[in-house]
Amino acid sequence: MNDPQPKAPAPTTLRPARTYVLRFISGKYQGGEFPIVAEKQIIVGRSSDLDMVLVEDMVSRKHARIQMQQDQIWIEDLGSTNGTFVNGEKIKRARLKEGDRVLIGTSILKLIAGDGARESTTDAKRELEYVAAQRRTSQARTMSGSIEEVPLPDLLQLFGTSKKNGVLVVRTEEDDVGRIYMRKGNIYYCVINDLDDVAPMKSLYRMLTWQKGTFDLDPPDERVFPNEIDVTVQEVLMEGLRQLDEFNRIRDELPDLNSRLALPVPLLPQLRELKPEELDVLQLAHNFGQLETVMNKSGNTDLETVQMLTKLLKNNYLRTE
Repeated sequence: MNDPQPKAPAPTTLRPARTYVLRFISGKYQGGEFPIVAEKQIIVGRSSDLDMVLVEDMVSRKHARIQMQQDQIWIEDLGSTNGTFVNGEKIKRARLKEGDRVLIGTSILKLIAGDGARESTTDAKRELEYVAAQRRTSQARTMSGSIEEVPLPDLLQLFGTSKKNGVLVVRTEEDDVGRIYMRKGNIYYCVINDLDDVAPMKSLYRMLTWQKGTFDLDPPDERVFPNEIDVTVQEVLMEGLRQLDEFNRIRDELPDLNSRLALPVPLLPQLRELKPEELDVLQLAHNFGQLETVMNKSGNTDLETVQMLTKLLKNNYLRTE
């Protein structure tokens, strides 16, 4: 009986190395991409002889270095004047992970997985020049993009850390227009749809709930507003996101913003059971009738106002029509 022939070993399938690209999601190069090649460094700066050339005043001649070493991607600031930022934090050297956002000058780049194709860095450099030439329509605007790509809290954190000056204009699909005025990274005014009777902080917290739309960073506005504020981005985000979480918990209990509010006749619950601020909201509901108008007119935050309205509706001080 012949010995069975030994089986040939199964062929080893080599998994292709994962590829990554830096996608420009804001700035004059928005829409462009730059591949990251293993063991090949990318020098970023304004000088024309570098790998990634970003022609703008806020970018140093040699600004940053990006390099993939084995399976890790690192970015290092090269002593630039205006700094390099990763997810809103100013860095000297940091490891990049998929989804991280890098701010260099007025460009925001997002690290994403590539499609496996290995475009040459020379071709990518030429493509960025083409993208910039196509977008050279308005020199006044320095940054633009989508708040789906860069959520508003992340965007504010980037601008706050890098001490930006200007007016952040956000436009939603519902045709709402919000403006956040910034001076050296701090917020000093905010308005939605030019409604001056809504307090700046209330407008600011409302904008944090927006998830779809576009943004532009316009040049600074020299106007002086009568009710200016002076808050850091960190203060706004801590309180604003707390209010947003609380608001979402009671959202389902609220009627639609266009709902009409009215006092029942006869009014059976005793008014003396209400706190002074609850009486104020009840009076606003009686005077103006519409839920959205009550929220606009109230001197309290939106969260405080809807909490009081929910109580007034549950206890039959108010009804919807």
